[in-house]
Amino acid sequence: MKPAEGSTVIGKSVTIRGELSGNEDLYMDGDIEGTIRLSDHALTIGPNAKVLADIHVKDLVIFGKVTGNLHATGRVDVRNSAVITGDIHSQRLSIEENAAIKGKVNLGPNDQSGNYQPETKKPEQKDLLLEPKA
Repeated sequence: MKPAEGSTVIGKSVTIRGELSGNEDLYMDGDIEGTIRLSDHALTIGPNAKVLADIHVKDLVIFGKVTGNLHATGRVDVRNSAVITGDIHSQRLSIEENAAIKGKVNLGPNDQSGNYQPETKKPEQKDLLLEPKA
């Protein structure tokens, strides 16, 4: 697995604890515990990665192990080696064979912070006419 051209790379020997944020695409193959925020950018979690974090990104590709809730304003691609424990909130979702997911999946529109917002439809109203019996 090669990182996309122009992505920042965090190698498999790197461990991060805390909040990770940025304004560019990121390829993460190490360990991270905390929060990841790349609101307008893509995150790729490599096959060696172990992530214990809530993730807020535009697009997400997962090859490794992730524990935490995933919020993507675009697309989530779950590859065959991925193991996810947590809820997925996204516009679109792709899951390869043999991938493992334990959690809820919410597909649909997101608000500005990347959180899932279910569409609310108003119930159809009908006029009701009551007449006394004669």
